[in-house]
Amino acid sequence: MRHGSIRAKYERIARFYDRLDRSFETKRYRPLRPVLFAGLNGAVLDAGVGTGCNMPFYAPGTWVVGIDLSRAMLGRAKAKAAALGIVARLAQMDIRHTAFADSGFDAAVATFLFCVLAPDDQHPTLLELKRIVRPGGEIRLLEYVYSRHPVRRFVQWLWSPWVRFAYGAGFDRETARHVSEAGLIMIEERFLFRDMIKLIVARVPV
Repeated sequence: MRHGSIRAKYERIARFYDRLDRSFETKRYRPLRPVLFAGLNGAVLDAGVGTGCNMPFYAPGTWVVGIDLSRAMLGRAKAKAAALGIVARLAQMDIRHTAFADSGFDAAVATFLFCVLAPDDQHPTLLELKRIVRPGGEIRLLEYVYSRHPVRRFVQWLWSPWVRFAYGAGFDRETARHVSEAGLIMIEERFLFRDMIKLIVARVPV
């Protein structure tokens, strides 16, 4: 799915997004989000900020910039930031081609962004994150993968058409294998929820 279609999809579902995701957010995602921000400081990019679900977990001492392809999703994120009393710069931007300077961030995080990116956009997006995060800085990703457990994998297979229709997302992106191809150093790769949601931590070479 191309970025124009993705943008249009999220423009349409922005007002319903938090309600659609509420059960998964409260029971599954919310306990995982703090891991992405633990120990980070300085300028941090929240790539694919969406409606701002990461905002309650921004680490003290960080200055966060959130970007998203959808203006409607950013509107929701702006309202959430105001309600939480969080100061964050929000901007509509394509993660594949940002307007940021080289090495402008100390770290970048993304939650379920790469699930939405098409397979051929994985490598270019990692290259862009590598460009805008300083040498030695970390890129932390939270992503779905297909489970190797037969029953879980079958359930994911059943859910796939809905996930693709509603979110333009998939469980088959295999983001981790693109990390070294993009010239990043894999620091950590582990599951945070069963064998379905994976934390990927990569470092920009010095």
